[in-house]
Amino acid sequence: MTAARLEVAHLSAGYGPTQIVSDLSFSIDAGHRLAILGRNGVGKTTLLATLMGLTTRHHGQIRVDGQDLADRRASARARSGIGYVPQTRDIFRSLSVEENLVAGLKGRPRTALAEAYEMFPRLGERRRHLGQQLSGGEQQMLSMARTLLGQPSILLLDEPLEGLAPVICDELMAMIARLAASGDMTVVLVEQQIERALDFADTVIVIERGRAAWTGAAKELQDDRVLVERLLGVGIH
Repeated sequence: MTAARLEVAHLSAGYGPTQIVSDLSFSIDAGHRLAILGRNGVGKTTLLATLMGLTTRHHGQIRVDGQDLADRRASARARSGIGYVPQTRDIFRSLSVEENLVAGLKGRPRTALAEAYEMFPRLGERRRHLGQQLSGGEQQMLSMARTLLGQPSILLLDEPLEGLAPVICDELMAMIARLAASGDMTVVLVEQQIERALDFADTVIVIERGRAAWTGAAKELQDDRVLVERLLGVGIH
């Protein structure tokens, strides 16, 4: 697993003819952490789905370590090192935890499952449980572990903390922070919990109506509560 640089240039995309992301450009160096913030409905989820090849791209480039992936299918992007944990989690509810994890091995030996159980011991305890028997937090752990078993160089996380208890949020963010701190993975995080996102990220992009309204260091935004309120309509403590 080696972190990769992600570059997005003049990207516009949506669903069919409907454009949701408009002329968006940004880059993130290998091993760095980017948080994408914004109010509901501004295009954050569409952006991540577009990076994964799951929307209609109208124009623009998506480059991973200089290689343009914009015309490639989602499966090819996954093979190129992009890992995606969607907001909907998308686990196989009728399969066991272990069967779900096997689906994420991407040709690696079954012994690699031990990595998932080391990251999330709770999954090891529930390896024979069906996906539908798991709590929301356990389903999120499973979705994340399955993606990580593929050893992505870029990890896209779409609101991984949504609807989870604070203690589970703490556990997940600690795991994400450890992965990012290793320098082996570039992380792009979309999250509504502003304080957690700012604590995690190096750089922040705030999106309004599908466009970048503000880009800068996370610490700069964290220290300017008036700016946070103006851009996001929320306060931080």
